[in-house]
Amino acid sequence: MVKEQIFSAAAAGTFTIGGDLTVNRMGYGAMRITGPGIWGPPADKAAALVTLRRTIELGVNLIDTADSYGPNTSEELIAEALYPYPAGLVIATKGGWERPGPGQWTHNASPTHLAEALEGSLKRLRLDRIDIYQLHAPDNAVSFEASIEALAKLRKQGKIRHVALSNVTREHVERARKIVPIVSVQNRYSFADRESDFIVDYCEQNNIAFLPWAPLGQAKEAHEAIKKVADDLKASPLQVALAWLLKRSEVILPIPGTSSAKHLEENIAAAALELPQAAYDRLSAVSHAPASLRG
Repeated sequence: MVKEQIFSAAAAGTFTIGGDLTVNRMGYGAMRITGPGIWGPPADKAAALVTLRRTIELGVNLIDTADSYGPNTSEELIAEALYPYPAGLVIATKGGWERPGPGQWTHNASPTHLAEALEGSLKRLRLDRIDIYQLHAPDNAVSFEASIEALAKLRKQGKIRHVALSNVTREHVERARKIVPIVSVQNRYSFADRESDFIVDYCEQNNIAFLPWAPLGQAKEAHEAIKKVADDLKASPLQVALAWLLKRSEVILPIPGTSSAKHLEENIAAAALELPQAAYDRLSAVSHAPASLRG
Protein backbone atom coordinates (compact mmCIF):
# COMPACT_ATOMS: atom_id res chain seq x y z
CA MET A 1 0.00 0.00 0.00
CA VAL A 2 1.25 3.53 -0.83
CA LYS A 3 2.28 5.46 2.24
CA GLU A 4 0.27 8.66 1.91
CA GLN A 5 2.68 10.66 4.08
CA ILE A 6 5.49 10.02 1.57
CA PHE A 7 4.89 11.64 -1.80
CA SER A 8 8.23 12.14 -3.44
CA ALA A 9 10.44 10.48 -6.01
CA ALA A 10 13.03 10.34 -3.24
CA ALA A 11 11.07 7.50 -1.60
CA ALA A 12 12.42 5.18 -4.30
CA GLY A 13 16.00 5.71 -3.16
CA THR A 14 18.88 6.96 -5.29
CA PHE A 15 21.32 5.73 -7.91
CA THR A 16 24.52 7.40 -9.06
CA ILE A 17 24.86 7.42 -12.85
CA GLY A 18 28.36 7.47 -14.26
CA GLY A 19 29.89 7.95 -10.85
CA ASP A 20 28.89 11.60 -10.52
CA LEU A 21 25.16 12.09 -11.20
CA THR A 22 23.08 11.02 -8.19
CA VAL A 23 19.37 10.91 -8.99
CA ASN A 24 16.20 9.65 -7.35
CA ARG A 25 15.22 6.30 -8.84
CA MET A 26 11.81 7.51 -10.04
CA GLY A 27 12.28 9.76 -13.05
CA TYR A 28 10.01 11.27 -15.71
CA GLY A 29 9.76 10.57 -19.43
CA ALA A 30 8.83 13.64 -21.46
CA MET A 31 7.60 12.04 -24.69
CA ARG A 32 3.87 12.41 -23.94
CA ILE A 33 3.90 16.18 -23.50
CA THR A 34 3.86 16.57 -27.29
CA GLY A 35 0.89 16.37 -29.66
CA PRO A 36 -0.85 13.26 -31.09
CA GLY A 37 1.53 10.89 -32.83
CA ILE A 38 4.35 12.47 -30.75
CA TRP A 39 4.10 15.30 -33.26
CA GLY A 40 3.85 19.04 -32.78
CA PRO A 41 2.80 21.00 -29.71
CA PRO A 42 0.48 19.61 -27.03
CA ALA A 43 -3.22 20.41 -27.19
CA ASP A 44 -2.85 22.17 -23.82
CA LYS A 45 0.56 23.79 -23.56
CA ALA A 46 -0.18 25.37 -20.18
CA ALA A 47 -1.00 21.95 -18.73
CA ALA A 48 2.23 20.52 -20.14
CA LEU A 49 4.25 23.28 -18.47
CA VAL A 50 2.42 22.71 -15.18
CA THR A 51 3.20 18.98 -15.38
CA LEU A 52 6.90 19.63 -16.00
CA ARG A 53 7.13 22.04 -13.07
CA ARG A 54 5.27 19.57 -10.87
CA THR A 55 7.96 16.95 -11.53
CA ILE A 56 10.48 19.11 -9.69
CA GLU A 57 8.09 19.71 -6.80
CA LEU A 58 7.68 15.94 -6.45
CA GLY A 59 11.42 15.32 -6.17
CA VAL A 60 12.08 14.15 -9.71
CA ASN A 61 15.63 15.02 -10.73
CA LEU A 62 15.96 12.83 -13.84
CA ILE A 63 14.01 13.85 -16.95
CA ASP A 64 14.31 11.82 -20.14
CA THR A 65 13.54 13.30 -23.55
CA ALA A 66 14.71 13.21 -27.19
CA ASP A 67 15.06 15.56 -30.13
CA SER A 68 12.57 13.38 -32.04
CA TYR A 69 9.75 14.02 -29.56
CA GLY A 70 7.77 16.61 -31.47
CA PRO A 71 10.29 16.79 -33.09
CA ASN A 72 12.04 19.33 -30.83
CA THR A 73 8.84 20.17 -28.92
CA SER A 74 9.62 18.19 -25.76
CA GLU A 75 13.05 19.75 -25.32
CA GLU A 76 11.68 23.24 -25.94
CA LEU A 77 8.92 22.77 -23.35
CA ILE A 78 11.39 21.46 -20.76
CA ALA A 79 13.52 24.57 -21.13
CA GLU A 80 10.51 26.89 -21.10
CA ALA A 81 9.14 25.29 -17.94
CA LEU A 82 12.30 24.71 -15.94
CA TYR A 83 15.13 26.96 -17.09
CA PRO A 84 17.15 28.09 -15.19
CA TYR A 85 17.34 24.51 -14.02
CA PRO A 86 17.38 23.62 -10.32
CA ALA A 87 20.64 22.28 -8.92
CA GLY A 88 20.98 18.54 -9.37
CA LEU A 89 18.50 18.17 -12.23
CA VAL A 90 19.75 15.70 -14.84
CA ILE A 91 18.29 15.93 -18.34
CA ALA A 92 18.93 12.94 -20.57
CA THR A 93 18.17 13.35 -24.26
CA LYS A 94 18.68 11.31 -27.42
CA GLY A 95 19.59 11.55 -31.09
CA GLY A 96 19.44 9.14 -34.01
CA TRP A 97 15.85 9.29 -35.24
CA GLU A 98 14.26 11.63 -37.78
CA ARG A 99 10.55 12.47 -38.00
CA PRO A 100 9.00 12.84 -41.46
CA GLY A 101 5.49 13.10 -40.00
CA PRO A 102 3.09 12.18 -37.14
CA GLY A 103 3.68 8.64 -35.94
CA GLN A 104 6.57 8.21 -38.39
CA TRP A 105 10.16 7.47 -37.29
CA THR A 106 13.20 6.91 -39.50
CA HIS A 107 16.76 6.04 -38.54
CA ASN A 108 19.67 8.41 -38.98
CA ALA A 109 22.60 7.70 -36.71
CA SER A 110 25.25 8.98 -39.08
CA PRO A 111 28.08 10.92 -37.41
CA THR A 112 27.05 14.09 -39.25
CA HIS A 113 23.43 13.84 -38.15
CA LEU A 114 24.34 13.03 -34.55
CA ALA A 115 26.61 16.09 -34.35
CA GLU A 116 23.83 18.29 -35.78
CA ALA A 117 21.23 16.71 -33.49
CA LEU A 118 23.37 17.35 -30.43
CA GLU A 119 23.84 21.01 -31.35
CA GLY A 120 20.09 21.34 -31.73
CA SER A 121 19.44 19.76 -28.34
CA LEU A 122 22.01 22.01 -26.67
CA LYS A 123 20.32 25.08 -28.14
CA ARG A 124 16.76 24.02 -27.28
CA LEU A 125 17.64 22.93 -23.75
CA ARG A 126 19.79 26.06 -23.25
CA LEU A 127 22.77 24.01 -22.12
CA ASP A 128 26.48 24.02 -22.84
CA ARG A 129 26.72 20.29 -22.16
CA ILE A 130 24.23 17.40 -22.11
CA ASP A 131 24.60 15.32 -18.95
CA ILE A 132 23.43 12.07 -20.58
CA TYR A 133 23.22 11.78 -24.38
CA GLN A 134 21.75 8.57 -25.73
CA LEU A 135 21.98 6.99 -29.15
CA HIS A 136 18.23 6.57 -29.71
CA ALA A 137 18.65 3.36 -31.71
CA PRO A 138 21.28 1.63 -33.84
CA ASP A 139 20.97 2.43 -37.55
CA ASN A 140 21.42 -0.54 -39.89
CA ALA A 141 22.58 1.82 -42.63
CA VAL A 142 25.44 3.13 -40.49
CA SER A 143 28.27 1.33 -38.75
CA PHE A 144 27.35 1.08 -35.07
CA GLU A 145 30.97 1.79 -34.16
CA ALA A 146 30.90 4.94 -36.31
CA SER A 147 27.85 6.21 -34.40
CA ILE A 148 29.47 5.54 -31.02
CA GLU A 149 32.80 7.03 -32.11
CA ALA A 150 30.93 10.19 -33.12
CA LEU A 151 29.41 10.44 -29.63
CA ALA A 152 32.79 9.71 -28.04
CA LYS A 153 34.27 12.60 -30.05
CA LEU A 154 31.51 14.95 -28.91
CA ARG A 155 32.14 13.84 -25.32
CA LYS A 156 35.84 14.59 -25.73
CA GLN A 157 34.86 18.07 -26.98
CA GLY A 158 32.96 18.64 -23.72
CA LYS A 159 29.50 18.77 -25.28
CA ILE A 160 28.41 15.49 -23.66
CA ARG A 161 29.16 14.47 -20.09
CA HIS A 162 28.12 10.83 -20.45
CA VAL A 163 27.24 8.61 -23.41
CA ALA A 164 24.30 6.20 -23.19
CA LEU A 165 22.30 3.80 -25.36
CA SER A 166 18.67 3.09 -26.15
CA ASN A 167 16.91 0.20 -27.91
CA VAL A 168 19.96 -2.03 -27.96
CA THR A 169 21.10 -5.59 -27.43
CA ARG A 170 23.71 -6.69 -24.92
CA GLU A 171 26.14 -7.07 -27.84
CA HIS A 172 25.63 -3.40 -28.71
CA VAL A 173 26.42 -2.40 -25.13
CA GLU A 174 29.58 -4.49 -25.07
CA ARG A 175 30.76 -3.13 -28.43
CA ALA A 176 30.06 0.46 -27.38
CA ARG A 177 31.94 0.06 -24.08
CA LYS A 178 35.09 -0.78 -26.04
CA ILE A 179 34.94 2.75 -27.44
CA VAL A 180 33.54 4.94 -24.65
CA PRO A 181 32.09 4.41 -21.14
CA ILE A 182 28.34 3.72 -21.26
CA VAL A 183 26.41 4.93 -18.20
CA SER A 184 22.84 3.88 -19.00
CA VAL A 185 20.72 1.70 -21.25
CA GLN A 186 17.09 2.46 -22.12
CA ASN A 187 15.02 -0.43 -23.45
CA ARG A 188 11.42 -1.50 -23.37
CA TYR A 189 10.97 -3.58 -20.21
CA SER A 190 8.29 -4.49 -17.71
CA PHE A 191 7.07 -7.31 -15.48
CA ALA A 192 5.22 -8.61 -18.56
CA ASP A 193 7.87 -7.89 -21.19
CA ARG A 194 11.25 -9.20 -20.08
CA GLU A 195 13.07 -9.63 -23.36
CA SER A 196 15.77 -7.38 -21.88
CA ASP A 197 16.09 -9.42 -18.68
CA PHE A 198 19.67 -10.42 -19.40
CA ILE A 199 20.55 -6.81 -20.25
CA VAL A 200 19.21 -5.70 -16.87
CA ASP A 201 21.42 -8.35 -15.26
CA TYR A 202 24.42 -7.16 -17.28
CA CYS A 203 23.76 -3.55 -16.27
CA GLU A 204 23.50 -4.60 -12.63
CA GLN A 205 26.81 -6.45 -12.82
CA ASN A 206 28.50 -3.40 -14.35
CA ASN A 207 26.76 -0.63 -12.36
CA ILE A 208 25.07 0.75 -15.47
CA ALA A 209 21.70 2.44 -15.04
CA PHE A 210 18.76 0.79 -16.82
CA LEU A 211 15.84 3.04 -17.85
CA PRO A 212 12.78 0.95 -18.78
CA TRP A 213 10.00 2.25 -20.99
CA ALA A 214 6.47 0.85 -21.52
CA PRO A 215 6.25 -0.28 -17.86
CA LEU A 216 2.87 -2.02 -18.27
CA GLY A 217 3.72 -4.23 -21.25
CA GLN A 218 0.93 -5.32 -23.60
CA ALA A 219 -0.13 -8.89 -22.82
CA LYS A 220 -3.77 -9.29 -21.76
CA GLU A 221 -2.88 -11.89 -19.14
CA ALA A 222 -0.33 -9.47 -17.73
CA HIS A 223 -2.98 -6.81 -17.22
CA GLU A 224 -5.24 -9.30 -15.48
CA ALA A 225 -2.42 -10.36 -13.18
CA ILE A 226 -1.46 -6.84 -12.26
CA LYS A 227 -5.06 -5.79 -11.68
CA LYS A 228 -5.39 -8.50 -9.05
CA VAL A 229 -2.26 -7.32 -7.24
CA ALA A 230 -3.32 -3.68 -7.57
CA ASP A 231 -6.72 -4.43 -6.07
CA ASP A 232 -5.09 -6.26 -3.15
CA LEU A 233 -2.76 -3.32 -2.46
CA LYS A 234 -5.36 -0.61 -3.14
CA ALA A 235 -3.08 0.87 -5.78
CA SER A 236 -3.31 1.42 -9.54
CA PRO A 237 -1.94 -1.15 -12.01
CA LEU A 238 0.73 1.32 -13.18
CA GLN A 239 1.83 1.96 -9.61
CA VAL A 240 2.27 -1.76 -9.07
CA ALA A 241 4.15 -2.12 -12.37
CA LEU A 242 6.53 0.65 -11.33
CA ALA A 243 6.99 -0.90 -7.89
CA TRP A 244 7.87 -4.21 -9.57
CA LEU A 245 10.56 -2.46 -11.62
CA LEU A 246 12.03 -0.79 -8.54
CA LYS A 247 12.17 -4.13 -6.75
CA ARG A 248 13.61 -5.98 -9.76
CA SER A 249 17.03 -4.28 -9.59
CA GLU A 250 18.65 -1.32 -7.87
CA VAL A 251 20.03 -0.12 -11.23
CA ILE A 252 16.52 0.30 -12.67
CA LEU A 253 15.32 3.90 -12.92
CA PRO A 254 11.70 3.97 -14.15
CA ILE A 255 10.76 7.01 -16.27
CA PRO A 256 6.95 6.92 -16.57
CA GLY A 257 5.57 9.59 -18.83
CA THR A 258 2.33 11.55 -18.84
CA SER A 259 1.00 14.93 -19.89
CA SER A 260 -1.23 15.17 -16.81
CA ALA A 261 -0.10 16.54 -13.46
CA LYS A 262 -2.66 14.31 -11.73
CA HIS A 263 -1.33 11.17 -13.39
CA LEU A 264 2.21 12.33 -12.64
CA GLU A 265 1.37 12.47 -8.94
CA GLU A 266 -0.09 8.96 -9.09
CA ASN A 267 3.04 7.67 -10.82
CA ILE A 268 5.45 9.28 -8.35
CA ALA A 269 3.44 7.87 -5.44
CA ALA A 270 4.60 4.44 -6.63
CA ALA A 271 8.05 5.32 -5.29
CA ALA A 272 6.67 4.55 -1.82
CA LEU A 273 4.63 1.47 -2.74
CA GLU A 274 5.72 -1.60 -0.77
CA LEU A 275 5.33 -4.61 -3.05
CA PRO A 276 5.19 -7.85 -1.03
CA GLN A 277 7.58 -10.59 -2.18
CA ALA A 278 4.66 -12.90 -2.99
CA ALA A 279 3.11 -10.28 -5.27
CA TYR A 280 6.48 -9.62 -6.90
CA ASP A 281 6.94 -13.33 -7.56
CA ARG A 282 3.41 -13.65 -8.95
CA LEU A 283 4.02 -10.85 -11.47
CA SER A 284 7.46 -12.18 -12.32
CA ALA A 285 5.83 -15.45 -13.37
CA VAL A 286 3.68 -13.72 -16.03
CA SER A 287 4.67 -14.70 -19.57
CA HIS A 288 6.44 -11.84 -21.26
CA ALA A 289 5.30 -10.19 -24.48
CA PRO A 290 7.61 -9.50 -27.45
CA ALA A 291 9.37 -6.13 -27.44
CA SER A 292 9.50 -3.50 -30.16
CA LEU A 293 11.76 -0.54 -30.64
CA ARG A 294 11.18 3.06 -29.71
CA GLY A 295 10.94 5.11 -26.54
